[in-house]
Amino acid sequence: MDFENSAPNQPTMAEQAKLNGSASVANTQSVTKRLQSELMALMMSPTPGISAFPDADGNMLHWIATIVGPNDTPYADLNLKLDFQFPADYPYSPPTVLFKTPIYHPNIDFSGRICLDILKDKWVASYSVQTVLLSLQSLLGEPNNASPLNNEAAILHEKDFEEYKRKVLARHVDLDD
Repeated sequence: MDFENSAPNQPTMAEQAKLNGSASVANTQSVTKRLQSELMALMMSPTPGISAFPDADGNMLHWIATIVGPNDTPYADLNLKLDFQFPADYPYSPPTVLFKTPIYHPNIDFSGRICLDILKDKWVASYSVQTVLLSLQSLLGEPNNASPLNNEAAILHEKDFEEYKRKVLARHVDLDD
């Protein structure tokens, strides 16, 4: 018998732990359902230049994505791989997104971390994997040089675009799937 202090008609700590455990399972199921819905949308209505799928192990909380660099940018036709890690409270918190492909860009550091407001404080639950990928594709052509993670790239993008393009191509390495 559970003899801990608790208010009448309130669950004991042991009962609360069981409830929290079932809430966690329900939350994981909710996240998985949302991600399955997003995956289906990506597959049924593909957007040119972007794709994303759960990892090779089928882990719905870990996706691998690809962006094809947009035309009329130094990234044109480059294949860029990204890693998505979804939190347990997705879509109420943003995924953690990293570029796996080495990239030279003002808003992406050499570890692949991204400075993009919708992945931080401007995230809203209505955003999706597709929203993030389209925003990143747009960022490739229109960097925010006022908020750089790579200061050198921001300066070169503004002052010596030819050298910037050279560094973009020199840093790029195609990654195998």
